[in-house]
Amino acid sequence: MRTLIIAEAGVNHNGSLEAAKKLALTAKKCGADIVKFQTAKLNSMVSKHAYMADYQKKNIGVEMSQRDMLKKILLTYNDFIELAAYCKEINVCFLSTPFDLESIEFLKKLGCSMWKIPSGEITNYPYLVEIARTGKDIILSTGMSTLQEVDDALEVLQENGAGKITLLHCTTNYPTPMEDVNLNAMLTLKEKYGCAVGYSDHTKGIEVPIAAVALGAEVIEKHFTLDCRMEGPDHKASLEPDELEAMIRAIRNIEKALGDGIKIPSESEKANIAVARKSIIAADNIKVGDILTKENLTTKRPGTGISPMRWNEILGTRAIRNFEEDELIEI
Repeated sequence: MRTLIIAEAGVNHNGSLEAAKKLALTAKKCGADIVKFQTAKLNSMVSKHAYMADYQKKNIGVEMSQRDMLKKILLTYNDFIELAAYCKEINVCFLSTPFDLESIEFLKKLGCSMWKIPSGEITNYPYLVEIARTGKDIILSTGMSTLQEVDDALEVLQENGAGKITLLHCTTNYPTPMEDVNLNAMLTLKEKYGCAVGYSDHTKGIEVPIAAVALGAEVIEKHFTLDCRMEGPDHKASLEPDELEAMIRAIRNIEKALGDGIKIPSESEKANIAVARKSIIAADNIKVGDILTKENLTTKRPGTGISPMRWNEILGTRAIRNFEEDELIEI
């Protein structure tokens, strides 16, 4: 099974269309299936009273309102029209998460093939209804949520005509400490809901998403940036291009390594069977007619002769010819 890898550019373009295009091209070169951004109308997304998260204050280094922070890093709808066209031109799938009802309508007209709902919208009833009514497939992040909140969101989505729903386990903190990852919760989601699951990662490094694939994640989402030293709320919890490429390469290797689960010798190891296994061998010189016993027999490499699993069958029989020490026994 091939893992769907979403390279989350988010707002790491810092409001620059050219930077957004560079992020899209980087995602393409690194091997991601999708490059994802975030679309919002500022006044529809946050009120004038909305404050910054602690991680945003820490990552940016100054405190301001969410509105003031977002003013600097949001692209316009016209920017997204050009960005989507550019992604089509370079043959990488464009996706953007809407953060308000107006942006849902805009992205629907732009032709996004699916929806990615962020953790913060999992309790936003009117938002969930509007997305579900498009009938498209949905990837839903479940950061900060309880199972009851996941239940409630799924009920709203399914009752309003949503397509296939994939649940992503997620811890909404940038960066996420390893002790807060709780990757086994992804398996809880799969067991409880019987749907496809994946993992949206905010840890530093690439180990956890690789582990998630080994556990059965069908979707991996990971933030990336052109440079972690850039100013902005998410850069410090994002991969740089060489790290993104390394993560994707490792995931593709893990997919190969998981295999089909059928326990048979692989093609590459068949040639080693005769080298590594043993056969029933003459422990001493044996004459024709001698009774074969545990004293005049032993097991040694190579494994080209009679298998030692036939040991009891061979004991007590007579030698059909003379055998020299270390010669393969024949019957």
